[in-house]
Amino acid sequence: MAERVLVTGGAGFIGSHVVDAMLSEGHDVVVVDNLESGERENVHPDAPIVETDLRAPALSQVFQEHRPRYVCHLAAQASITKSIRGPLVDADANIVGSLNVLEECRKSGVEKILFSSSGGAMYGEPVKLPCNEEHPVRPLSPYGAAKAAVELYLPIYRGLYGLKYSAMRYANVYGPRQNPAGEAGVVAIFAGRMLDGQPVFINGSGEQERDFIYVEDIARANVRALTSGDDEAFNLGSGVGTSVNEIFEQLSTLTHYALSPEHRPQPDGEVFKIVLNTEKARNVLGWQPRVSLEEGLSRTVESLRDSGQKVTS
Repeated sequence: MAERVLVTGGAGFIGSHVVDAMLSEGHDVVVVDNLESGERENVHPDAPIVETDLRAPALSQVFQEHRPRYVCHLAAQASITKSIRGPLVDADANIVGSLNVLEECRKSGVEKILFSSSGGAMYGEPVKLPCNEEHPVRPLSPYGAAKAAVELYLPIYRGLYGLKYSAMRYANVYGPRQNPAGEAGVVAIFAGRMLDGQPVFINGSGEQERDFIYVEDIARANVRALTSGDDEAFNLGSGVGTSVNEIFEQLSTLTHYALSPEHRPQPDGEVFKIVLNTEKARNVLGWQPRVSLEEGLSRTVESLRDSGQKVTS
């Protein structure tokens, strides 16, 4: 059945793919985005976009006018580095902004919210790999702490106001539309610089491992969670660790890049190795990744080639 879905951050990298997935299922989608990092061109023409900040009074008007049944909350300050430089700015965007969304959900009778959380930044340095949803929450950055804080509010809003939720704990998401000039997303940054023939910088040794998951798989998980997995948190990843050095090598082959990487110091606030256990999502949501890392990297490189997007930083 077609439902009204409001997607915050729907002009962004992950959000725009969630919009596409919702539309493909026949849902009526409305996007809210301040376009600070999102791009209007990312948004499907069938999804109207309201340009406003989550902390602006106009957010109430959006909820009152469109009356969504479901909300996918993806809008965020997404840089760990920026959160370390400015914890108050990060908290204002990621905690206060999220509380504003929860309040509007409560006031307008939204049935369920899907919150885009983090399966890496929130857990901190793992006690055991792969991490399941019961892993201790020990973030190393204000960004990770903000995600954990919002997750604490979700069951409170469920208990007090009846707002259902699913916390979607993403691994390292990559794919088309990720900004190669941004701070987040090693795949897009590496591929963009390689296609431009620019130097590629690896932080630390490059032996740090991440769990890479293709963005369309994440979008499918959001569709699944609209009507299942109520009041639960879900790890969403591949369940496989891949080193940054391996990503460099695979992308070098795909882009015919001949230069060696240059190494920089490892920044603060990032875990060394993280892999997610996704058994719960498989069992409860009936979800599992479909796109292999090899195929996903190839699609990402082709998308960057086709877009002609240039790296500017």
